[in-house]
Parts: sequence; C-alpha cells; structure tokens
Amino acid sequence: MSVRPRRNGFAARPGDPDSWVKAADAPPRDGDASDFTARLTIDVTPALRGRIKIAAFGRGVTVADMLRELLAREFPPTEGGPL
Repeated sequence: MSVRPRRNGFAARPGDPDSWVKAADAPPRDGDASDFTARLTIDVTPALRGRIKIAAFGRGVTVADMLRELLAREFPPTEGGPL
C-alpha cells in the first residue's frame, strides 16, 4: 500500500503566525490591489458569522465588501490622521 503525501489543508493554521501575517496577501478579485494593503482577522461566534453572511447575501454584496463599507463609515478619515 502506498502512503499518501501530506498536504496542507485549505484552512490549515500557519506554522509561524508572524510570517503569515506579514506575507503579501493575494490581490482582491475586484478593484485595484493597491487599495487593500492589510488583512484584518477577528474572532466571531458561529451565530454572528451566519448573521453577517445572511445580511451580505440579502444585500447582494460580499461579506468583505459589506464590512469594508461598515468600517469606512464607522471610522472616517480624520484631518491630520493616517490615510
């Protein structure tokens, strides 16, 4: 019997979180890649994640686009602050 090669799974945890966070992200499917320079990771309950996904689907947008709009609205740029 042959041994299966070990493959990293789709959602495998990184071995070194610091290098994973600092690694270049894949460019987004929509828009200019230079517009998105950082990834934000948060922990939410499965129930909240489900509500967020349902809300995004109901609005006809992706979760990422909906959350970007929410964050931009809640945290508008300030004069003299970071871009």
